[in-house]
Amino acid sequence: MLKIAWIQGKSQGSLEKNQAYYLHKIEETAKDGANLIVLPELFLWDYFPIKEDKRNFDLAITLDSKEVAYFRKLAKELKVILTLPIFEKRSGGIYHNSILLIDEKGDISGHYRKMHIPDDPGFYEKYYFTPGDLGFVVADTSVGKIGLLICWDQWFPEAARINALKGADLILYPTAIAWDVNDAHEVHERELESWKMVMRSHAISNNVHVLAVNRVGQEGHLKFWGHSFLVDPYGSILKENSEEEEISSIETDFSKKEESRKVWPFFRDRRVDKYEPLLKVWDT
Repeated sequence: MLKIAWIQGKSQGSLEKNQAYYLHKIEETAKDGANLIVLPELFLWDYFPIKEDKRNFDLAITLDSKEVAYFRKLAKELKVILTLPIFEKRSGGIYHNSILLIDEKGDISGHYRKMHIPDDPGFYEKYYFTPGDLGFVVADTSVGKIGLLICWDQWFPEAARINALKGADLILYPTAIAWDVNDAHEVHERELESWKMVMRSHAISNNVHVLAVNRVGQEGHLKFWGHSFLVDPYGSILKENSEEEEISSIETDFSKKEESRKVWPFFRDRRVDKYEPLLKVWDT
């Protein structure tokens, strides 16, 4: 059995404070026997894309930064697989919203750069992030094949399908999704249900486990709604959080993947010879 854990955290206001905050929670989670620990999107920072400010580019870190080295060493010491969602500086003027998968040896076994970049009020990510150029990444680990996607990727069925075609047993979505506090309560409820529904549908149509790990707390006019959850290949929610800071874990295995593909053989009935229209931009 695999013990999957996730940390639904709240920004503490600076990189240094967030590193200490998550260090404590990671150590606590590892002591509880977790094999895989998943963190929220951009967990080391306030959600800086809430506004466009060129000074925020100075927050980015490189793959050889002391922060990445720190968490690689931590994963090795604790003998856990650890996700590391970062604001990556690739080169002068080129920045990515990325996730690294650190294995039990402290090695980077997966590196994904967010492919779908949003641009909405309070989510000005196109100002900061260049779209990913590494394709869709599935990391081969000691606990199974793990697909790496990030937040806005959640809304695109193509991303989940490609991860599944690459053999993913579990698709991870580190997330920073929030309500605008000025919107009506019924809007909040609708957005939350849509968010959960789309990822449950990815799990069902691809016969895989899906885990979304959100942050919490209010930053400016955004209230991050939490509700991190793990769903199985039948679309059943195995565990879901509240809107508060929480550490969650659950024991599971990936046997339902093959079981569900015998019950719901979606991959058998795909018509790959007729999907060419998906490669076009359509005027509708």
